[in-house]
Amino acid sequence: QVQLAESGGGLVQAGGSLRLSCAASGRTFNNYAMGWFRQNPGKEREFVATISRSGGTTGYADSVKGRFTISRDNGKNTMYLQMNSLEPEDTAVYYCAAGTYGSKRYNYNYWGQGTQVTVSS
Repeated sequence: QVQLAESGGGLVQAGGSLRLSCAASGRTFNNYAMGWFRQNPGKEREFVATISRSGGTTGYADSVKGRFTISRDNGKNTMYLQMNSLEPEDTAVYYCAAGTYGSKRYNYNYWGQGTQVTVSS
C-alpha cells in the first residue's frame, strides 16, 4: 500500500503560479511511476502529467505543456507539480496517483484525496 497526500492548492489569479506537492508513505516511493490528474464536478478525471520512477522521463497533456512541470524527489518521497501561467480553465481538484507510467487512469493503483486549485479571471 502507498498512502498519498496532496498539498499546495489554493486560489490564484490568472497568470499566477502554484506548486502542488504529493507526499507518499508506505511502500518504496521509487517503485512507482507517478501522475497528476484533475477533475471538475460532473466531468471525467483527466490526465495532467506523468513521471517515471527515476524522474528521467515525463509526459504532459497538451493543455498544460509548456506551463506545468512535474518533478519528484525520491529522497523525500515527494512529487511536485509546478504550475505557471495559470488559466481559469485550470480550475479543478488535482489528484496525485502512483502506479505505472502513463496517461490513463488504469495505469495507477493508488490515489490521494485531492487538493482544490481555483484560478480567478
